[in-house]
Amino acid sequence: MANTAQRVLILVVSGPNTPARCAAPFHIATLLACLDADVTLYLTGEATDLALPGVAEALYAEPGGVPVIHFMRQAKQAGVELCLCRKPPAPKQPPIALDALIEEVSDYGSGGELAAMILEYDKVLSL
Repeated sequence: MANTAQRVLILVVSGPNTPARCAAPFHIATLLACLDADVTLYLTGEATDLALPGVAEALYAEPGGVPVIHFMRQAKQAGVELCLCRKPPAPKQPPIALDALIEEVSDYGSGGELAAMILEYDKVLSL
């Protein structure tokens, strides 16, 4: 029987209001992917703002460090999938199209899809 990669789901909840916490989920995802885990990052809550153009590029986890987008790109290069929680648009606004987000985002997900993922994955982390 062949070993299969562990599937790890990381719920990313930190966003622009907590910049010191924003790099860690992406860094951990990269490390896990380098250890052959199948990793999905799921941006939810305030973290959904990181998928908007310009936000992660201007956000730094520590002064003098690299922007959060650097960690997001490292994770993507390591094979991590980056999903975004599909939240309702503001009143009288159209939903944000996937192509209007940063290129690191690979898919949208709904609350129901997130619930199914939580039950299916081997490990679930919230960072």
